Amino acid sequence: MDQHDANRYSRQIRLPSVGEHGQQSLLDARCLIIGMGGLGSPAAMYLAAAGVGQLVISDFDRVEDSNLQRQIAHRSVDIGEPKAISAKRTLEALNPRCRITAIDWQLDDEELADQVAKADVVLDCSDNFATRFALNRQAFQSGTPLVSGAAIRTEGQIATFLPQDGGPCYQCIYPGDLEGEESCALEGVLAPVVGVMGSMQALQALLVLLGRTAGLAGRLLLFDALAMEWQSVRVPRDEACPVCAGRKAVHDGD
Repeated sequence: MDQHDANRYSRQIRLPSVGEHGQQSLLDARCLIIGMGGLGSPAAMYLAAAGVGQLVISDFDRVEDSNLQRQIAHRSVDIGEPKAISAKRTLEALNPRCRITAIDWQLDDEELADQVAKADVVLDCSDNFATRFALNRQAFQSGTPLVSGAAIRTEGQIATFLPQDGGPCYQCIYPGDLEGEESCALEGVLAPVVGVMGSMQALQALLVLLGRTAGLAGRLLLFDALAMEWQSVRVPRDEACPVCAGRKAVHDGD
């Protein structure tokens, strides 16, 4: 960390929970973000601003006019451009020292596995269960922490899954292939709700990178924007889960 970094991140470094050592951990970290829409935009922007050294952002969709109500990494001039490329430009302008790798094609199984394994933490900012299940499976196979967020209408949810702790995985909550899944295109979404959830994903990812995960494992946070209420739900591991059943925590001695 040089003087430029010390000045830029001084407000974080002053925190006992971060300090110089923690900030250096962020500068050395690599995050994979799948989806650069309503969740991925604020998540990536906060991670870049906080000094995460490398962000790999993946999205094969293109910017549309209807995205601009909530996907704050994109602008009107970006309509028609791949979201990954548009977001890369925004993130580099926000923090030129953050190394951004943009993937503007759909990752196949082998590519996804490789990117997940290389990451220190993965953020699931996707909008469909097929991608969420695939990410969860790869994260648990490689032992990579996974921060999963979702938002629709005026509601959101977020959970962090820590494969090394022997806790639940995403598929413990949603055990099967879900048909007729809801979407923002069909149901609508209030713009700041995705901002809240994406920001929370960035926060939980930072806690993972700083090694402060004690309060994350096994919890699902639910947000009701109309009531302005949060609810915390304990999620047990499904002993019959096809992804994580039988996995023991690293600290288990038997």
